[in-house]
Amino acid sequence: MSKLNKIETVLKEAECLYSFSEVNEALDRMAQEITATLQDQNPLILCVMTGALITTGHLVTRLHFPLEIDYIHATRYRGTTRGGDLHWLVEPRQSLKDRTVLIVDDIMDGGLTIAAIMDYCKQAQAKAIYSAVMVSKKRTREPGVDFEPNFVGVTTEDKYLFGFGLDYEEYLRNVPGIYAVSEK
Repeated sequence: MSKLNKIETVLKEAECLYSFSEVNEALDRMAQEITATLQDQNPLILCVMTGALITTGHLVTRLHFPLEIDYIHATRYRGTTRGGDLHWLVEPRQSLKDRTVLIVDDIMDGGLTIAAIMDYCKQAQAKAIYSAVMVSKKRTREPGVDFEPNFVGVTTEDKYLFGFGLDYEEYLRNVPGIYAVSEK
């Protein structure tokens, strides 16, 4: 089976957990919560590439207060379905010193990526660090990860997901909604 045929099969057999409409409702709620917490803090929004690109784009259009946007590129998956060692590809261009930082990522799975980025922000002397994820999986976090995101869009069971920024082997990020790969 070719790669594209495999991707088409994964999409066809997947279960929709959250429709595009439900994702938008979650983003509206997240934006209200973030606004209540950060509207007076001139936050720096750090988009975790590539997965959080879509979530960040949709989320920041709902935040009607002064903020700056930058990105960080750290990955554990590198086009596979299993996480490995963390690889730093791009650091933020903006100084984090004395800033309130909001890390936006696509998913909180085991938590190692967000934990490492939070540690990076602490070492860069950020004043305050918050995290927002589109999806938080109900699962045991990795050893040493002793926090949950400050802002969560939706919660799912521990399944392999794709859509709205989440990928399946670097494909299907553009699917409007959040889907679970069939366990067949």
